[in-house]
Amino acid sequence: MTHPYQEMKDMKKHKKHYDMLGYICDAQYGIPTRCPCGGEIKTDVSPNPKYRHDFDTLPGSRYFTCKNYEDDGMHFRQPWAFGVEDEVRRLRMEVNDMAEEIAKLKRIITSTSRP
Repeated sequence: MTHPYQEMKDMKKHKKHYDMLGYICDAQYGIPTRCPCGGEIKTDVSPNPKYRHDFDTLPGSRYFTCKNYEDDGMHFRQPWAFGVEDEVRRLRMEVNDMAEEIAKLKRIITSTSRP
């Protein structure tokens, strides 16, 4: 039987670990700028399938990778195409929102400027 203090300490450690995994999964949208570990993100090219999750990509694929990357789930290694696709989708939504706002402002200006 372990001491309740040690059990609580272990439980908090596991909770922190699983929370971090969730944060990393949620953060992998768009082009990453920093890794949750604080490491720099670099763009590299995979010469061959080196990691277990490279099964669906061809050699020579581009990735956004943490400078301190280890295959432990705590660092970014995201296919370049996925990051760029998410970023383009986000930018299109932003442009559409701005276009709607401009159209709304034009309607307001034209409706108030008429006698």
